[in-house]
Order: sequence, then C-alpha cells, then structure tokens
Amino acid sequence: MKIIVLNGSPKGEISITMQYVSFIQKKFPQHEFKILNITQRGKQIESRQDVFQEIIEEIKGADGVLWAFPLYVFLVHSQYKRFIELITERSAEAAFKDKPAAILTTSIHFYDHTAHNYIHGICDDLDMNFYASYSAEMHDLFKESEREKLLHFCQGFFEAIVRKAPASKVYLPLHLQTSEYAPRTIPDPIDACGQKIVIVTDEEENQRNLKQMVKRVAAHFTGQVEVTNLHDIDIKGGCLGCIRCGYDNICAYSGKDGFIDFYNSKLKTADIIVFAGAIRDRYLSSLWKTFFDRGFFNTHIPSLIGKQIAFLISGPLGQLPNLRQILEAYTEWQQANLVGIVTDEERDSQKLDDLLWELVIRSVEYANSRYIKPSTFLGVGGRKIFRDEIWGNLRFPFAADHHFYKNKGFYDFPQKDYASRMRNLIFGWMINIPALRKKIYSEMMIGKLVEPYQRLLNKL
Repeated sequence: MKIIVLNGSPKGEISITMQYVSFIQKKFPQHEFKILNITQRGKQIESRQDVFQEIIEEIKGADGVLWAFPLYVFLVHSQYKRFIELITERSAEAAFKDKPAAILTTSIHFYDHTAHNYIHGICDDLDMNFYASYSAEMHDLFKESEREKLLHFCQGFFEAIVRKAPASKVYLPLHLQTSEYAPRTIPDPIDACGQKIVIVTDEEENQRNLKQMVKRVAAHFTGQVEVTNLHDIDIKGGCLGCIRCGYDNICAYSGKDGFIDFYNSKLKTADIIVFAGAIRDRYLSSLWKTFFDRGFFNTHIPSLIGKQIAFLISGPLGQLPNLRQILEAYTEWQQANLVGIVTDEERDSQKLDDLLWELVIRSVEYANSRYIKPSTFLGVGGRKIFRDEIWGNLRFPFAADHHFYKNKGFYDFPQKDYASRMRNLIFGWMINIPALRKKIYSEMMIGKLVEPYQRLLNKL
C-alpha cells in the first residue's frame, strides 16, 4: 500500500523524526512510503499553486496518511500550520476525506499531547479516519523495547487500513456564533502607574471584533501604549531548527530581519503584554505560530519572567480547551502571570466592555504588586522536564540553557534536600518495625503532618 508521510520538520529528511520514518520503511519494505517535505518547502507550497496541487494529488492517491513532525512550541511548526490553513483556503478538503490517518512525533514530551490533540482535531475536521498517535522521545529509537512498540503501532495502522477500520470523531466541528462587537460606553482611563504596556496583534482589515477589542484595551490605559501588528514586522521566515542559538542565544536570523530586535526591545522590557489574535482552524494564525517559534532563539530559557500577560481572542475559544491550555501553559512556562483571557464569544457588547475593563484593571494591579500566581502542573511539570533534559541529554548543544539554569537555581533536584533525605532514612528504618509502624500509621500520622503548620501559624 502507499503511505503518504507529511513531514513537518524544517530540516527535511535529515531530521530526527524522519529517522524514525526510515526505520519504519526498513521494517515494512512491502509498503511504499512517499515523504512530502511540507515544512521545508512551506513557502514554495504557498506561492506556487502547482506545487500545492501536486501534494494534494499524492494524498488523493494514498492508502493512508502519516502526519510526522517534531514538536515546535506546544504544536507543529508554523509552516506546517500554514499548510493546514491552505487546505481550507484552497478548498482541498476532499482529498483527505475518509483517508486513514495516524500521527508520529518526536520530542522530549514537553506538551506533546497538545500537538497531538491539535492534529487529531484537524483530522476530524477533514473527515479522515483517525487511527492513533505515537509520541516518541527523541532517543527512543536506540531502545529495543521502544522500537518494538513503534513496530506494533505501525502494524496496527496498516492492518486498520486494510480492513477499512471506522473511526469515532473525538473533536466536534466548531460553530462560529460570535456577533459583532460594538462598544457601548466611553473607555475609562486607568492610570498605568508608569507601567510599560505592549499590545501585539495580527489583526487584519476584516477582523472587526479583534480590532475593536485591541482599540478598546489600548484606550483604557493612560500614557504610552505600544500596539504592534505582526504583519508590520519584517519576519523573513520561520524557525529553521538549526539550533545555532543553543550556544549563546544568537539566532541564525540575527541582523537579517526585525523580529529579534522587536522581541528584545519591546517584549522583554514591557511590564504588561497583551497578545491579540483570531482563531484559525484550532489554533491562532500561522503568523502567530511563527512568532512563538521564532521566540525560541531564547531556547529553553523563560524570557518573560515576572510579566503580566493577557490574551484577546476572536473566535470559539470555549470550544477549544486544547488551545486554552496552550495559552495557560505558555504563560506558566514563561514564569509570567496570566491576567486573563477575553474572547468575543460574549455576545453582549456591554458585558464585553466590562470584561475588557476588568482585564485592564487587574493587569495594572498585578503589575504594581508584582503578583505572579503559583504555578499549576502546567508550569511545574514543564519546568521539570526542561530541568532534567538540560541537565542531561540536551546540555549539549544547549550550552546557554545550562549556564542559565545553573546560575538561576533551576537545577532544584530533590536529591539536594538533605533534610528530607535524612528524615526518609530514619522513618524508613522505623516503619520496618511492626510495633512502630502500627503506632505511626494508626496514631501519629495525621497529627504529625499538620504540626509544622500549626507551629508556623502560632508564630505568625
């Protein structure tokens, strides 16, 4: 059978992801694998209708489609995202209808699930028969047990194609129910207390609601508010995946376009940042994805620590919990504070006025008090993954990360908690004695757990 591999790496066939595909090819020589380098040829695919159409014809003639890609900032690469947008823009959905589909990714498991959820949703939108997804850690190919898992996954996919296995839709179609936002009141000026405010948007002329929300928020602040449209920044291209930034955070694009200067001079010096965008398919636009991907010149170093971040979203965010989680996780990973997310799903313009006003009030209050809410699993879990990887497998080539993590105390391994280690040693020995174990668990445990807290409260 013929399997189309939609390659999402900007490095083409020399990517780690494609080494996994090569392994699959070697183990299943009876099948034809046609690799289409979607991301690497992204600009050509967009600018040349004939190139795009060639890809669509290949998909039409395929027995199955494998979405294969490395993760880029919670999702797929921006050029891969742009290809997905082109499918709808150029009415090519029919080529994907009823095609068996599967996902193969390589990553360090940092929010691989949000990328999988996104592509799975796209497959459901395209009416494909989604089989399953496989998330490989970058180095899994070197482990026999993981290679066996991958082969079982692929064998299952191929057998599902042969038997024409049906697939349940997990992600329902999106319903656009927003109404036109027409502000009802005159914006109240709010003293920003000297805080630097930057609003970043990708609004286009036809996106009236987004334009109105941006205008409204900007008008609420007194003093200078910088509004930047991503369309006005000279961005030569998406992330190359070259890792040149790994040593000293110097990007391959340095001095070649305006993105890095914008990021460093505007965002890193801001106190309050408002990101504004309209939903395209199940994410924001591919231009916003380019923004997040290109921000990787900071590598795995949080670059917006301590900042107040708010989102203005036009579109059905309430139907996209995966996207909401990405926005929340991005903010927590940055060690910034999520002030809130306001969408134009609120059909009452007066209520939307009030929500935007409250968003501005909170952003100023939080900025003045330098409030950063405690991280949830989204931030804590992500930081631990980066901590372990930078200490281990990724210390080279990400030397800049290692230097930062070491100097800033990010290497907070529990092995360094010597008090806990000693306590665990003593009590671990004690509970091996039946009489002591019974007394500890039946009489002492609950009370002793809260004693330190009670002593602290008494002191306070």
